[in-house]
Amino acid sequence: MMARPEHRVLRISPQDIDDARKRLKGLIVRTPLVPLNLEDNQADIYLKLENLQPTGSFKVRGAGNAIELLSSEQRAKGVYTCSGGNMAQALAWHAHRYRIPCTAIVPDTAAETKLAGIRRYGADIIQVPFEEVWKVATDHLYPPLKDRVFVHPFSNEHMIAGNGTIGLEILEDLPDVDSVIVPFGGGGLFAGIAVAVKSRKPQVNMYGCEPDTACAFAASLAAGSPKHVERIPSFLEGTGESDVLPEIWDLVRPLAAGSMVVSLKEVASAVRVLFERHRVVAEGSGASSLAAALMGRACKGPVVCVMSGGNIDPSTLEEILDGGVPQIRNPPRI
Repeated sequence: MMARPEHRVLRISPQDIDDARKRLKGLIVRTPLVPLNLEDNQADIYLKLENLQPTGSFKVRGAGNAIELLSSEQRAKGVYTCSGGNMAQALAWHAHRYRIPCTAIVPDTAAETKLAGIRRYGADIIQVPFEEVWKVATDHLYPPLKDRVFVHPFSNEHMIAGNGTIGLEILEDLPDVDSVIVPFGGGGLFAGIAVAVKSRKPQVNMYGCEPDTACAFAASLAAGSPKHVERIPSFLEGTGESDVLPEIWDLVRPLAAGSMVVSLKEVASAVRVLFERHRVVAEGSGASSLAAALMGRACKGPVVCVMSGGNIDPSTLEEILDGGVPQIRNPPRI
């Protein structure tokens, strides 16, 4: 087994993001930025609809950039990742384009709807307890697949650069943006968008967003160093972690104005608003940024809420639309 470096260093430049955009041209959707259709807004809110990507989440950007940067010899070996659904579907989608092997290591609690999405693109699935999935994320290795190329779901320069293309589109569509709110799970989405935005407009406020059931980034920012928090599972499957990996912390700490913490009730309300006012289907993590904005936690100027994904379980969506807040379960978190 290869030893994991004690402290990885991630370096992403604005040029890396520009180059990623060129590679992704024609492969992903340039998603729309639309004003929120809601009277009496506390701020001028816009929605960046990444749920409209081919696999239903932003992950298709980073996974595409990572796949494009592999050599033909590396691709021939096949790829794998660890994921609760969105990253696995994105990597499988791109692997299917190249007709190369792809395997996803997922928690044994993964939603069947996301498992079906992974299988749809021909990928293999290995289900293990969540703790083993997180070990793959921290070790950057799953020994039985050591001969394949591991594409990390968030702590990977190529993934982060691909994610950063969202920031370029935001600045083009809304040059006077004041704040951007980004769901924060592993931190790769926030990192990419923040590098893209802050390198061009340093005055823009970049906020993470996490559920109050697991908000390691907010706790770490308050303490000034990475902090471990207890993670209570919730229906937000892509945000809320117990830890921020050291290499991600080093990258995002100087770029963040803060991390906004929202309740599950507030997120459920935001999911309903998106569906009722825009017919937009958002998963809990994707709607968390809007939940924060609706609570008036950003500036009054133009605020962009990144809708990171729309792969919500139908039964969960039905419960939310009926006015409920889904019961906590043990979901995938990556």
